[in-house]
Amino acid sequence: MPIKSSELILNPDGSVYHLKLRPEHIADTIITVGDQDRVEQITRHFDSIEFTIQKREFKTQTGTYKGKRITVLSTGIGPDNIDIVLNELDALANIDFNTRTPKDNLKSLNIIR
Repeated sequence: MPIKSSELILNPDGSVYHLKLRPEHIADTIITVGDQDRVEQITRHFDSIEFTIQKREFKTQTGTYKGKRITVLSTGIGPDNIDIVLNELDALANIDFNTRTPKDNLKSLNIIR
C-alpha cells in the first residue's frame, strides 16, 4: 500500500520536504552534527564535495574522504529535529518515491552522531 502524501511529503523536485534531499544526494555513511556551522568544519577535510544544500537549519554536504563517499548533515536543536532527520533519511534509503512503497531490498545507513 502506498504511503500517503500527508505521511511522506515530497517537494515538487522529488526531494523530501524538510531536508530537500533526493536519494542520490546521500551516502551510506552519514555524520550528523547539531549546528549547521559544524558541517563545513568536517567537510573541509574532504578530498572533494559533490553536493551542498541548506534548508533552514538542515545543511547537507556530500563528498569523498580518502575515497569513501560520506554525507555530513546538521540536525539543528532538539529531539523533534533529530526525528525529522532520521525519518527522512530512512525514506531516502528505503522508499521508492515513484510508487511511494518500501523498496524490495531495504538497507541500513551508517549514521555517526
